[in-house]
Amino acid sequence: QVQLVESGGGLVRPGGSLRLSCAASVRAFSARAMGWFRQAPGKEREYVGFITWSTGRIFYADSVKGRFSISRDNANNTVYLQMNYLKPEDTAIYYCAAGKDSYGSSRLSAYDYWGRGTQVTVSS
Repeated sequence: QVQLVESGGGLVRPGGSLRLSCAASVRAFSARAMGWFRQAPGKEREYVGFITWSTGRIFYADSVKGRFSISRDNANNTVYLQMNYLKPEDTAIYYCAAGKDSYGSSRLSAYDYWGRGTQVTVSS
């Protein structure tokens, strides 16, 4: 069974931090790049970043570069998104996604399995 389950979302004040986790089934994780995306109300889903499978190279959208950090634990089929210095404009539902290959991409179409998402709200 293919499964991706995000957790760790919540309400945080501007400037605060959250760490999201995405637990994946083996089929949805092994030999795949893993991506994070987000969707704010009334907006299209957008790319946050991704991490490749073999080399562990990481890429970020300009809007989160220097504030967010992606990592993966291949032994436990889990990928993480550490979010620091959060801003109100980071408010969105955050999704993890399993890539169709090990290289990854910023394009949504490069991912074929998606979690249900976890809500992140940044507000004072």
